[in-house]
Amino acid sequence: MENKLANFTGKIIFIGFGSIAKGVLPLFLRHLPLTPDRIRIIAADPDNEEIASRYNIPYHQIRLTESNYRPVLEPLLEKGDFLVNLSVFVSSIALIELCREKEVLYIDTSIEPWEGGYTDTSASASARSNYALREAALEFGRKNPGGPTAIVCQGANPGMVSGFLKQALLNVAKDNGIDARPATREDWATLARQLDIRVIHVAERDTQNTSVRKKRNEFVNTWSIDGFIGEGLQPAELGWGTHEKHWPKDAGTHSFGCQAAIYLNQPGAATQVRSWTPMEGPYHGFLITHSESISIADYLTVRENGEVVYRPTVHYAYHPSDDAVLSVHELAGKNWQEQPVKRLMRDEIEEGVDELGVLLMGNPKGVYWYGSHLGIDEARKSAPYNNATSLQVAAGVLAGVIWAIRNPGLGVIEPDDIDHETMLEIARPYLGEVIGSYGEWTPLENRNWPFEEDIDPEDPFQFKNIRVK
Repeated sequence: MENKLANFTGKIIFIGFGSIAKGVLPLFLRHLPLTPDRIRIIAADPDNEEIASRYNIPYHQIRLTESNYRPVLEPLLEKGDFLVNLSVFVSSIALIELCREKEVLYIDTSIEPWEGGYTDTSASASARSNYALREAALEFGRKNPGGPTAIVCQGANPGMVSGFLKQALLNVAKDNGIDARPATREDWATLARQLDIRVIHVAERDTQNTSVRKKRNEFVNTWSIDGFIGEGLQPAELGWGTHEKHWPKDAGTHSFGCQAAIYLNQPGAATQVRSWTPMEGPYHGFLITHSESISIADYLTVRENGEVVYRPTVHYAYHPSDDAVLSVHELAGKNWQEQPVKRLMRDEIEEGVDELGVLLMGNPKGVYWYGSHLGIDEARKSAPYNNATSLQVAAGVLAGVIWAIRNPGLGVIEPDDIDHETMLEIARPYLGEVIGSYGEWTPLENRNWPFEEDIDPEDPFQFKNIRVK
């Protein structure tokens, strides 16, 4: 896996050096013609400076803010460089604007606001949603077409799952005797409609564990704790499908933008949904807001004469590691006040798999899951400083960076705009076993027991049937 995948002569500037940046650094050195003197790291946390020093990479301990980001970054950025934003609480749109001015490529794994933007109660739930952040980024791209490629939300999810989705649609089409060769956004949407895909889950179950169990007043996770808490406290968000008949009583809509999604007036970390993966089977996951819930629903919308005639319901269904679940329950019990101690699980993980994919519901052949089964042992063999969760994200970042270098003048784009075959080809060596699997499960399985429930038996894939609370 030492092959170089793109010709790159600029510098890589990391913003943030947490679990994902540490995991992706060895992949960059492996697959790009880079030397450590062409890499810079800017991070608020000094804890990871030792890893940078092992590679002889300059490490600048600076917390970027709205008032200092330009004086800090402008001297470092030159035409042809690549800004890799893997931080939290640093405005993505501010960085994209700066990169455009300096003719620098850009990538992030989520569209971030400045610190406090996720929980600013002076702003409406709509204004502090991922929907609003996405609309602002796309609006910047529309007003400033072309220019250096800036890929927003390209990790595992959002990111890699958009590639999984396209391949899953092709697989289900083939199994239904349909020779599908979609070439445009409209083609993909038409195919999803033809296959009667009503709901799409990003269905993830993380079983990585350790004998060092979670302690009281401690938040434990297999990836960024600040990132997880931040998005967990945003409103639960989902792309809203045209097949839906039951409007959630706590739902809200947006007065601007594509209108592909709604939000619930409660945190995603307080919202649970029913889902299914091949290894885990049925499970309850958190409906954590993610950009792909909105971008995929928007991407797969079919309009006729200006009216929306088809759109699937799309959302995340996340069951993190067992200790992370306990951490979320404790966080909720403290009325969302963060625990004083945070611990990232990596080297102490003893066993487990991150099962991450897309679950397509509605086709007559049954539900279909397509994605990555990556175990901790394989992740460690593949690249240092990784667990199974971080390596899946790092693989998506690598794919996005290579795509941007090969396609440098596309302006602001999303993972749905990237050629999925190229994305999966680049990432596949780091995804473990990539499989597709059908199941007979529906959200109505074993319902009305041991108590009678308010369900819609006529259409299993109504959100009313999927939502737990």
